[in-house]
Amino acid sequence: MRIAPLIRTPKPLVRTQWHSSRNLFTFPLMQAPPLQSFPSRVLTSIGTPQALRGFTLIEVLVVIAILGVLAALAGPSFTPVIERWRVRQAVENMTSTIYYARSEAIKRGGNITVLKNALSTECPQASTTGEWSCGWMVFVDSNNDGSRQTSEEILQTFPVVSVINVKNNSKATLFKLDRWGHPGPLGFTFLPVGSGDSSTSTMVLCVSSGGRIQAKKASEC
Repeated sequence: MRIAPLIRTPKPLVRTQWHSSRNLFTFPLMQAPPLQSFPSRVLTSIGTPQALRGFTLIEVLVVIAILGVLAALAGPSFTPVIERWRVRQAVENMTSTIYYARSEAIKRGGNITVLKNALSTECPQASTTGEWSCGWMVFVDSNNDGSRQTSEEILQTFPVVSVINVKNNSKATLFKLDRWGHPGPLGFTFLPVGSGDSSTSTMVLCVSSGGRIQAKKASEC
């Protein structure tokens, strides 16, 4: 006796109806699910505009006053940092001048002089011969007399060094470089205006007889 397998016919997902008179199938209309209503608080936040938010004049003035007090307290602590940066910049300017004058002296066979700028109304702080705060120049000293003539070429100039005192330790107004690029023993002191040699920002630039250049935090070479 054979038993036929039980086959279940799946139910159609959509029920259709056959109309023999029209030879077509019709599909029943599907009903959309009911709409869900939003909570009242959501409708309120979406439907009605919210009030603009901002700061009052009193709050702004209080913040400005607090920032002013903080700036006044932090300002003096940045003064040594700014002074050290300015001193370091002046030292680097003089170092680059010596290197440049050395290369020109070797190339031209000597006759290169570095001379401090003359005292002027724009620079009243360099009143003595050893003060180089008015800047300096590198020129071709053709006759090797230490003073620049109109016909002698200026190779490089550095302007006034503001708020920094630059002092030649030998109190000279110039230094010369020979054909090997040696300026001889040389020393410069750099310190902020209004402070003594004992300032923590003071630096010296030392050049040995062999031409070695060294910058260090000290009051003398």
